[in-house]
Amino acid sequence: MPIKIMIVDDSQFMRALLKKILVAEFTVVGEATNGIEAVKMYEKLNPDIVTMDVVMPKMDGITATSHIVKRNPEAKVVMCTSVGQEEKIKKAISAGAKGYVNKPFQAPKVLQEIKSVISA
Repeated sequence: MPIKIMIVDDSQFMRALLKKILVAEFTVVGEATNGIEAVKMYEKLNPDIVTMDVVMPKMDGITATSHIVKRNPEAKVVMCTSVGQEEKIKKAISAGAKGYVNKPFQAPKVLQEIKSVISA
């Protein structure tokens, strides 16, 4: 059974880049552009894992992650953030994120982190 991934990022470019990396090994079932969309879409699609941008309009990734994890404590969320955002990563982990990858994305690191979170 293919692993279903939902990509959440307000940047079309970043979503396209992540999708290109992920489709080699996973099934991308949806894309959201902000945290509010992400929470609604998660309910509908029930993906195995979510890649979540930290900084987005309407609702940031940390708040969206906490909403998703409240509804589904088993949810697996991998945060995507710029280098140097350690404080935000700590907040994201305490909100329920299971891992993170830094931008700019490096395909091997993205795939490795996702596989590690899925098998955890």
